[in-house]
Amino acid sequence: MSQTIFATPSKPFNLGRWIIWSLFALVLAVAPLLFTGGLGLTVLSQMGIAIIACLSYNMLLGQGGMLSFGHAVYTGLGAFVAIHALNAVSGGSLPIPVSMVPLAGGLAGMGFAALFGYVTTRKSGTTFAMITLGLGELVFAMSLMIPEFFGGEGGVSGNRVIGTPFMGITYGPAIQVYYLIAVYTFISVVAMFAFTGTPLGRMLNAVRDNPERVEFVGYNTQRIRYTAFIIAGFFAGISGGLGALNFEIVTAEVVHAARSGAYLLFTFLGGATFFFGPIIGAVLMVLAFVLFSEFTKAWLLYLGLIFLFMVMYAPGGFASLIMMNLRVAKFGKLRGLLLNYLALAVTGAIALTGAAAMIEMIYHLQLSSSQGPDIAFMGLLLNTTGMETWFGAAVILAIGLGLFELARRRFAEKWEAIQASIEKQMNKEDAQ
Repeated sequence: MSQTIFATPSKPFNLGRWIIWSLFALVLAVAPLLFTGGLGLTVLSQMGIAIIACLSYNMLLGQGGMLSFGHAVYTGLGAFVAIHALNAVSGGSLPIPVSMVPLAGGLAGMGFAALFGYVTTRKSGTTFAMITLGLGELVFAMSLMIPEFFGGEGGVSGNRVIGTPFMGITYGPAIQVYYLIAVYTFISVVAMFAFTGTPLGRMLNAVRDNPERVEFVGYNTQRIRYTAFIIAGFFAGISGGLGALNFEIVTAEVVHAARSGAYLLFTFLGGATFFFGPIIGAVLMVLAFVLFSEFTKAWLLYLGLIFLFMVMYAPGGFASLIMMNLRVAKFGKLRGLLLNYLALAVTGAIALTGAAAMIEMIYHLQLSSSQGPDIAFMGLLLNTTGMETWFGAAVILAIGLGLFELARRRFAEKWEAIQASIEKQMNKEDAQ
């Protein structure tokens, strides 16, 4: 069993899959040529790091059904080991190139996953989730108690520009670091996708769906979860090592429960049931933390509302929305929904404008009232102390919600009719 569970079954040549992977590599290669500024390179580098982290987390959540609240333990500890490895390379005691430092983080993530996973994977479901939460809090507490390794409140810093340049590569310029991250991202994504097609990956799905039946046919479910946990820890450590190399500093924040919560939140928003869902979630996570947080102090509130509406109306995440519409487009029915989508977008924007105006005024009164009663919002100057401003925002919100509900009902009716038509067409084709 141990000799066959890791084997990858041979498959016929898939042209579409090769095109998709080629396009993915092309996007990674061309992206810094389109976003040439310092901020653009920073965002792109963090997206690559986040993609590996979210995909490694989805190996537990989406593929194995293991709800972990402590995945930042493995990205964070991998980052700390990587920054120490970088300092060892700088001091001459570790003879490896800088480009291999993220692998040190990966091996560390694998090692800690093997250690902690031996305990956590003995249980499943809610018990597993609570154990991971406890381990996450334990490691964060230890990060403040062992300054020799974690560096205390200041963290551990390093310098990636060391040694003799190889072909002019010093990893000083941000563009060189980005392409190193891009290479690791592409290889890691390919490897994690290949894992889903192995017998181990298939059995992990079976453990998620029906662990009793897996036990019945002779497999050890705990061993399958444990093995997958170790593999996920390796890629999480790779992500942490790349982060350490990118920022040249690692602090206790990287093992905080908030980081684990972010992986969970955005993996779910992207779509945990599809392989490319966490990639979408990782992109959204970086945009939210790096860009959106600069526009408003209420960005966490907006994020919570988005998560709430996604749970209510699209529990499969953005990936499920994409796949459902691709299915509709395959049967030539998407064009009939374009006006409905436009109506949803316009009415939703109206409601969001009214809600955002009220939220921004509340935040201004609570946090920035000393700066005066007026705030700039979407090119307008709002007086937070004027009743007419609050009344206007409330009216816009009410009108937007009413129109959105009408548009949603019409969309739902047409969507159900299209789905029934597709099912009828599929049944007809099957009968033939």
